[in-house]
Amino acid sequence: MHHFTYRDHQLYAEDVAVKDIAARVGTPVYVYSAATLRRHFRVFDEAFAGADHLICFAMKALSNLSILKLFGSMGSGFDIVSVGELMRCLRAGADPKKIVFSGVGKRDEEIAAALEAGILMFNVESRPELDRIAEVARQRKVKAPVSLRVNPDLDPGTHPHISTGHRTSKFGIPLSQVFQYYAQARALPDLELVGLSTHIGSQITDTGPFIEAGEKLAAIVRKLRSDGIALRYLDIGGGLGIPYQEEPPPPAEYAAAILKPLTGLGVKIIAEPGRVLVGNAGILVTRVLYVKETDVKRFIVVDGAMNDLIRPVLYEAYHAIWPVHKPAADRPSVIADVVGPVCESGDFFAQERELPQVQRDDLLAVMSAGAYGFVMASNYNSRARSPEVLVDGTRMHVIRERDSFEDLVRGEKLVELGS
Repeated sequence: MHHFTYRDHQLYAEDVAVKDIAARVGTPVYVYSAATLRRHFRVFDEAFAGADHLICFAMKALSNLSILKLFGSMGSGFDIVSVGELMRCLRAGADPKKIVFSGVGKRDEEIAAALEAGILMFNVESRPELDRIAEVARQRKVKAPVSLRVNPDLDPGTHPHISTGHRTSKFGIPLSQVFQYYAQARALPDLELVGLSTHIGSQITDTGPFIEAGEKLAAIVRKLRSDGIALRYLDIGGGLGIPYQEEPPPPAEYAAAILKPLTGLGVKIIAEPGRVLVGNAGILVTRVLYVKETDVKRFIVVDGAMNDLIRPVLYEAYHAIWPVHKPAADRPSVIADVVGPVCESGDFFAQERELPQVQRDDLLAVMSAGAYGFVMASNYNSRARSPEVLVDGTRMHVIRERDSFEDLVRGEKLVELGS
């Protein structure tokens, strides 16, 4: 569900006309709905109401400070993968004791910063990482809370680039080595073993893989307890999809499925939703520059580009595209590619898509762009990154301004070179 709807043929974000946002800040522009963000967090949190749990937003999906502050005010924790994300959380007022640090390649200075902040735990993915965290903790004379991330060796049925639970993935500890790892971690005095973690992938639209992962996790927790290792946290990761085209199960069905094999374990469940909270809460608004027709194709050339939203070329992702001004029902449609100005053949938002006829200066909304949209944006072709706008009822807030030229060259230096 989201709060982007038509009124009198005009697309609105809650109670603000999208065309008015474009007129004020220009295009392309990311627009987010606060009502959608709140509703999605509430529905997901309530799905786990029967269990002791903590929702940690996977902020790699969308990391604007105002979005983090909104989720934090609702009780959310955060799943981070870099010291930059840690600093963002702290700047937004997050509780460090609700922060989980994931990722396969943590630097010593990142580990030190997280220890200093007092985070809930590190999700550890290799023996060398265990040793580094223990060493940094020893140097700082503290104990590091760690959870070991297991790779459950299963196929979640999603795109290969966002599938993280198969045996050949770089993520997690192999099932065959889990108990060996826990024994080794237990022998390191500067570590505190607090949890077990997994994450099998993203944009998963079937509960089966989650149930299978849950069953494997439950067996590990029980075996560890019999070996004298009583864990406090079980981190089930994220991965529930949103309806780009396929219809995923609702959060309540997902939670019921994954909690069933975890009943009676006596651990706090940590869930790390990302896309499912923010994906449908955001759109990318772009303006038509030209309609180009050749003898074989029609191209709708817009001012947004792959540097603004890379998902279509990176993940072969489908995004619905809505006209901001809804045409009359009898207006003819065309088959066209929606493409941007970047000098790459992969610079497209849609290919061979049926759309209403458009003309120069018409506005289009690329839907479901709240997750992995702006966070993956770049300055390729020296293009300014788009502004971000958060709508809350009748009010719109510019929560990130468009890059200026000075932003593009900040940190660069002109040097005098010898001939």
